[in-house]
Amino acid sequence: MLSFVARRIAAALGTLLLSSLLVFLAVQALPGDVATQVLGKDATPQAVAELRGSLGLDRPAFERYGDWMWGALHGDFGTSLVSGQAVGGDVAQYLGNSALIAAITILFAVTGSLLLGILAGLYRDRWPDHLISTVSLVGMSVPEFVVATVLVLCFSVALPWFPAVVLYGPDATVGQLLPAVWLPAFALAVVMAAYIVRMARTSVIDVMASEYVTTARLKGLSTWRVVTRHALPSALLPVLHVIALNVAWLLGGVAVVENVFNYPGIGKLMLSSVQNRDLPVIQAIALISAVVYVVCNLAADLGAMALNPRLRARGRTR
Repeated sequence: MLSFVARRIAAALGTLLLSSLLVFLAVQALPGDVATQVLGKDATPQAVAELRGSLGLDRPAFERYGDWMWGALHGDFGTSLVSGQAVGGDVAQYLGNSALIAAITILFAVTGSLLLGILAGLYRDRWPDHLISTVSLVGMSVPEFVVATVLVLCFSVALPWFPAVVLYGPDATVGQLLPAVWLPAFALAVVMAAYIVRMARTSVIDVMASEYVTTARLKGLSTWRVVTRHALPSALLPVLHVIALNVAWLLGGVAVVENVFNYPGIGKLMLSSVQNRDLPVIQAIALISAVVYVVCNLAADLGAMALNPRLRARGRTR
């Protein structure tokens, strides 16, 4: 089992290394000159050359990649070309604000979608299944920015219960941001939960039709015991990876929703950095996104191993 975990961790580290290389190369391949864009078209060639030298753009790419990775491993992502501040501090501040939305989204989306998916699977082809499946299909079909816009119209304009936009900056406290968190979190949860509901429903239907569940029923076990003791551990296995992918998707989905609500999170910082061509910030956010994706998939693999005795046995035999 330890070797199984070690292989998964080694694969995750290899994926992160490859992702960091691709992120660096993709950012460096962007058209245009960074120094010219920062200084403006009227800058003199001497000023552009001096800025390129100070940014290290006149050095070989492999040297710049090595320095960037060494700094990233120590939490140093360089200096922002726009604010002149350390990238790590800016990204951490915005990321903390987005984490507030993400935590609420994950709590409601994962818990609610699992309950609804299990309910739809247990009541297959009956009215709870039809209702849940229809709502989840609508959630999968509608983009998150449309859901966010509808929520603003309903709960900020028609019913002024929640603020439509955030008027605070990235240094806002949790108490200041909390009233404005619920609409963007619900918009993300609707889209995120739809995929988990569909997968949970399919998995529960497959497991409930399996031979060992039928045997448990023939032994006279109650439906609640059959579902919780025998069906759910196996039904959750394929759902774990869907949850992991959706949690990793949050960083991308949050970028759109945060701009709808003017929320000072990592998504808003990412879009503004792309517009201003702030390459150190773009690289840091892309690398953090890769880390989140790899960690979520690693957690899903370890969770599947914990729930499935066959995976643990296979890990021991190897």
